[in-house]
Amino acid sequence: MGYTVKIQRVERRKTKSFYVNFPAAVAETIQLEKGEELEWVIEDRNTFVLRRIKPIKSVIKK
Repeated sequence: MGYTVKIQRVERRKTKSFYVNFPAAVAETIQLEKGEELEWVIEDRNTFVLRRIKPIKSVIKK
């Protein structure tokens, strides 16, 4: 199951940024914490992976 999100672009005087918002259901499911650091891994032009810098133990069995 996937969630659709839109990219928000914010332009200020000297900078511009792009923001992605997490749906609350996704953030809660992965136990995302306020201030937690994540990194983007670009696999190709169509695939972006968001990864925790400090992994937590998974409760999901593979």
